[in-house]
Amino acid sequence: MAQNVADHVLRRLSQWGVTEVFGYPGDSVNGLVAEMAKVEDGPRFVQARHEEMSAFEAVGYAKFGGRLGVCMATGGPGAVHLLNGLYDAKLDHVPVLAILGQASRTAMGGAYQQEIDLHSLFKDVSSAFLETVNVPQQLPNVLDRAVRSALSERAPATVIIPADVQELDYTPPKHAFKHVPSSAPDRRVHGGTVLPPASELDRAAEVIDSGERVAILVGQGARGAADEVLALADATGAGIAKALLGKDVLPDDLPNVTGAIGLLGTRPSWELMRDCDTLLIVGSNLPYSQFLPPFGRRAVEIDVDPRFIGMRYPTEVNLVGDAASTLRALLERLDPPATVRDGRERWSSEVQGNVRRWRRVLDAQAEVSADPVNPMRVISELSSRLPGDAMVTVDSGSATNWYARFLDLGEGNRGSVSGTLATMGCAVPYAIGAKFAAPDRPVVALVGDGAMQMNGLMELLTARRYQHLWDDPRLVVCVLHNNDLNQVTWELRAMGGSPRTPYSQDLPDLSYADVAELVGITGITVDRPEDVGPAWDRALAAQGAVVLDVHCDADVPPIPPQTEGDQVTDTLRALLSGDPDVSGVAARGLATKIQEFLPHSR
Repeated sequence: MAQNVADHVLRRLSQWGVTEVFGYPGDSVNGLVAEMAKVEDGPRFVQARHEEMSAFEAVGYAKFGGRLGVCMATGGPGAVHLLNGLYDAKLDHVPVLAILGQASRTAMGGAYQQEIDLHSLFKDVSSAFLETVNVPQQLPNVLDRAVRSALSERAPATVIIPADVQELDYTPPKHAFKHVPSSAPDRRVHGGTVLPPASELDRAAEVIDSGERVAILVGQGARGAADEVLALADATGAGIAKALLGKDVLPDDLPNVTGAIGLLGTRPSWELMRDCDTLLIVGSNLPYSQFLPPFGRRAVEIDVDPRFIGMRYPTEVNLVGDAASTLRALLERLDPPATVRDGRERWSSEVQGNVRRWRRVLDAQAEVSADPVNPMRVISELSSRLPGDAMVTVDSGSATNWYARFLDLGEGNRGSVSGTLATMGCAVPYAIGAKFAAPDRPVVALVGDGAMQMNGLMELLTARRYQHLWDDPRLVVCVLHNNDLNQVTWELRAMGGSPRTPYSQDLPDLSYADVAELVGITGITVDRPEDVGPAWDRALAAQGAVVLDVHCDADVPPIPPQTEGDQVTDTLRALLSGDPDVSGVAARGLATKIQEFLPHSR
C-alpha cells in the first residue's frame, strides 16, 4: 500500500522522538490530522482551544522536557495565531517545530481563501529554518533539516506543507541530480561538548584569580552545570545571583545564593553586584545592565552561542563553550583552595549574612496585613509545601515578582516564565505542555487574573480533557485575583508618573473557582489570609486539576531592591495626581518597605 506524504511526515516525526503534536485542526492540515488516526505509535494530537495556546504548549513541553516541542496549525488565521508562542520560543532559545498548512498549489497566487504569504510572515520568527514542501521528494530532507536546526540553534523552525501535497503518494529522493537525500534521525544533534581555546581559559583564570570579591550570575545556559558553578563558588568564595530564566539552576536555600537579579530581584543580589570586584556570567543574557556591577570591574562570560556573548557588560574575556565543560576546564586552572585569601573569606561571610537577613525580611513582608490577602503570602505559603519534583510555570505580570522573590525552588524543582518576550497568557498552556513532557510530576501555574481572562480560562478545558493521561494528575492553577492589570498599573505609577486609570486597568470580576467547577475541575476560593496554607494543602493533595482562586490586595507594591530617585518621584506624583488607591498603596508600600530596616529574628 502506498504511503502518502502525511503518513511519511508523521512517521518521520516519530523517528525523531516526537510523541505529541499540539495543534488545532483546519482545512489545510486535514491530510495530516486524518492520517494521525491511522499511524500506529505515531504522535498524539493534543487539541488546544486556540492555536496560540498550541504554540505555548509546545514551548512548555520543550522547556520542561528538554526535547523538541511541535505545534501545528492550518494556514492563514491558524498560522497567524501561532506567532506569539513561536516568538516566545525564539527569544527564550527553545527548540520548537511548527508545521503549517497552506492553500493547495493550484490555488496559490489566486487570492484564495485563507491564503497568505507565510514566508514573509514567518521569516523573522523562524529565521533558523523556513521551507515549503512542494513535491514529495523534498522529504525527508526538509523535515530533518528543520528538526536539526531547531535543536542545534534552540529556536523555532517551520515547515509549510500545502494541502494537496499532504495527500500525494510519498516518493523518496533519488540518487540523482537535483535530488537531496537525508540521513537517519539522530536525537543527540543538540548535545556535545564545546570548549574555548586553552589560551582564553588561561586568561579567564587569571581574571578570576585576581578577584577578592567574586560574583557569579547564572542564567538558563548554566542548567546542567550546577555542580561546576558551586565548585567555582566554593573555590573563590563567590556569591551567586540568578537571572529569572536561571532560577531553577540552583536551589534557593543555599547560603551563598542571593536569588533573583534585576527589577524583580532581591537586595542581596543588588548588593552582590554593587560591591563585587570580579564578575563571572554563565549562560545568561540578562538585559538590565544597570543591575550588573558598575563598569570597570573585571569580568568573564561563558556562553555556548557566540552571537549572545559580551552583549550586556564590557567583559574582559569571553569564553564560547558549553557551561559544564568550560567551568571544569576553568576550575583546573584556578589557584588551589589552600591559597584562599582572607579577603575572600570576609566577602563570603558578608554575602551569606546579607542572604540570611533578606530571608528574614521576606518572611516579614509576607506577613504584612493586606485586604484581603497579601499576594506575597500566597507564594511564601507555597514555598514550604512545594513538592520536591514539582514544576512551576509563571505568567507575566505581578505574579512574576512574587515568584522571583518568594518561591524557594529546591534541587528537584523546575520553573520557567516567558523571559524575554514577557508575554501574558503563557502559564496555563506551559503547564499543560509540561505535563505531557513529564506526566509523573505535579505542576503549579501562577497566574494573574488578567492573564487568566486573556486565555487561561479556556485551557482549563484542555487540562480536564487530558488529565487522565498523566500518571500524576495534579495541575494546580493559582489565580492572583485582584481585578487589576497590576503590573501595568505599577509601571504607570513608577515609570510614567501616571495615576491608576480604572478605564484601562480594571478587570471584570469573575469567580475563577466557579468557572473551574463549571468545566468539571475542582475550584477553591480563598479570601482570608489564614486559609491560604490549608488551601494549598488541599490543592496539592487533589487527584486532578485544581483552580485556586485567591482574592489578593492590588495595593501591595512590587518594590525593586534598589529604588531610583526618579521612580520614587514618579510614583509620588502619580499617587498625588488623583490615584484612586492612594491610601492603600501608601499603607501597604510603607509597611512592606520598612521591613528591610527593622530587626528580625529567626
